[in-house]
Amino acid sequence: MTRKTNPTITAIWPGRPYPRGATWDGEGVNFALFSQHATQVELCLFDERGRHELQRIPLRERTDGVWHCYLPEARPGQAYGYRVHGPYKPEEGHRFNAHKLLLDPYAKDLVGDLRWGDALYGYTVGSKREDLSFDRRDSAPLMPKGRVLETAFTWGDDRRPSVPWQDMVIYEMHVRGFTMTHPDVPPELRGTYAGLGCAPVVDYLKRLGVTTVELLPVHSFLNDRHLAEKGLQNYWGYNTFGYFAPEMRYSASGKVKEFKTMVKTLHSAGIEVILDVVYNHTCEGNQLGPTLSMRGVDNASYYIVNAENRRYYDDFTGCGNTVNLEHPHALQLVMDSLRYWAEEMHVDGFRFDLASALARESGKVENLGGFFDAIRQDPTLNRVKLIAEPWDLGHGGYQVGNFPLGWAEWNDQYRDGLRGFWKGDGGLIGEVAKRVTGSEDLYGWSGKRPSASINFITAHDGFTLHDLVSYNDKHNEANGEDNRDGNSHNVSWNCGVEGPTDDPEVVTLRERQKRNLLATLLLSQGVPMLLAGDERGHTQQGNNNVYCQDNELGWLDWTPTPERLALATFVERVVALRRAHPSFRRRTFFAGKPAEGETVTDVYWLKPDGQEMRPEDWNDANARCIAMYIPGGGIADRGPRGEAQHDDDFLVLMNAHHDEIAFTLPAAPHGSWRLLVDTASNSPPPTTEDAASLAPAWAEPAYPLQCRSLVVMSRPDVRP
Repeated sequence: MTRKTNPTITAIWPGRPYPRGATWDGEGVNFALFSQHATQVELCLFDERGRHELQRIPLRERTDGVWHCYLPEARPGQAYGYRVHGPYKPEEGHRFNAHKLLLDPYAKDLVGDLRWGDALYGYTVGSKREDLSFDRRDSAPLMPKGRVLETAFTWGDDRRPSVPWQDMVIYEMHVRGFTMTHPDVPPELRGTYAGLGCAPVVDYLKRLGVTTVELLPVHSFLNDRHLAEKGLQNYWGYNTFGYFAPEMRYSASGKVKEFKTMVKTLHSAGIEVILDVVYNHTCEGNQLGPTLSMRGVDNASYYIVNAENRRYYDDFTGCGNTVNLEHPHALQLVMDSLRYWAEEMHVDGFRFDLASALARESGKVENLGGFFDAIRQDPTLNRVKLIAEPWDLGHGGYQVGNFPLGWAEWNDQYRDGLRGFWKGDGGLIGEVAKRVTGSEDLYGWSGKRPSASINFITAHDGFTLHDLVSYNDKHNEANGEDNRDGNSHNVSWNCGVEGPTDDPEVVTLRERQKRNLLATLLLSQGVPMLLAGDERGHTQQGNNNVYCQDNELGWLDWTPTPERLALATFVERVVALRRAHPSFRRRTFFAGKPAEGETVTDVYWLKPDGQEMRPEDWNDANARCIAMYIPGGGIADRGPRGEAQHDDDFLVLMNAHHDEIAFTLPAAPHGSWRLLVDTASNSPPPTTEDAASLAPAWAEPAYPLQCRSLVVMSRPDVRP
């Protein structure tokens, strides 16, 4: 069989320095690559499978550090890479090595897979001089190549759902792991964008009440060499290779448009798509890492090199390098990537991994630095959802509550406070009160609203909810790191037995604890975030760091059991309760006084004897029981037409004590209290539609609040 040959490109025009990357305009392809310190750049063209280099084209045009050309004979599907010449002087921050084929940092599509080998390194692996040595082997046979993309797609009438922040219910999920064992997803679509967009999955998300899916990284990423050598995979994807191309291992068709189809399908169902993005570091690692893209294109511009010894990097991420957003072209790369995903791929927002690293200028976190200024003025990005993981690993990196207006933040103080309370730790009722009311102490001072707090109990990093109530200690032996990896401070409690058990009392208590944590999360002010599978009791067998477990340990188990179905129904009903009542979705913080034009205070805190909390009561280290009374007439928020809002009165009782407590209820002059939720019961809460008729009235002055349980009661709004 004769291999198809590609004709040699003969027409080479000057082209333009912008847009960056390889851009098909309907007539030809413009190529543009920034490298401030390069002395020569060669564009390498490959066959359609990226296996054979066909031609090298020296780029003779250079504008403000951007090397460019236009090839009128090139077409979509053209595979390509770069060889960049310049000084190899690591001690000065320069690591040019033209023997290494480089991926275009702006590549929108990739062809081929990376195969690990020593030729991928700019230095000679094993040399006594380490990265000060120089390797002359060609890395092209081991490298994926960029591929010119035809971006056209029929979006039709696609519109962003634009769910108001206070109405959001975020569902953090893994594209592959969510559907790999789903029985109703066609086998050929499992683990893919197409699988995530198929009807059974979309119907499940809608039934659960999810408004927004937050996808773990889908930017193209690499499997770390040390994992590959152990037969493991980088499962989570926090090892970015390219900031524009979607990860093709999640594509059933091998086409970029499959991602767009998924987004359009979810939008049609009213569900937003947020991406977890990793702009703080790349897959090239520290000074001993491979030369794959930005390191070889212009190391000193793209990465933060140490000011005192430029051979090394300032590593604020724990991954070996930090992207240098103080450099205008590195900043432009990130901004162009964000705009591409928002405008071309129609995503609704971003969750920024280790976002404090993006704020660093001269090594210090500057909350209003260039990156945030750039986003604030951008007409596209200042309208999408922006969520920060508000910390990194460097000095001063913990910045919860300090991100600029317009940003929401993962609130780990909510996570730890609520875990500790339901675990039974004392002295936390004050912390609980602050967290379930939106963390005004963290966000109110800057003018933010409760929706700035992304509340969560669990996330991909750490125990699942089931494991949180089943293990005291992590069990990460499967990762091959002698259980040293993963966080050892989990604020977890195994309910008396470590790991799986058939003890009915322990099983019952664990199910109750799950309901306690989920109900608290879903009825707190702020934006709740559920970890996919928590509503089904997903377990990782005590592994709190499944970053390398692309297998049944990390995939959701869809096998139905009575416990899983009951828990999922519980979550559906509590999400519906939240959605139906503005008392749990306030846009403003509680004021502790009547709203304008009203006579009742907007929130009361009660002790088990029914009396209001006094200042000294908040310091009681033994207190583990408290109630929040939310009068429906105390809502300060206005409706969409400026109308006053009213709701039913609500009473939320929380008892983390190991004993039952008779909780004295406040008088109900407008009607009896009705029981909506009791986590001590195995019966699901009534549906929102049936609550008025099916919720039992409670006529007694006190309620027997079971040990370790949460109760929600309501009484109807009788205002005209």
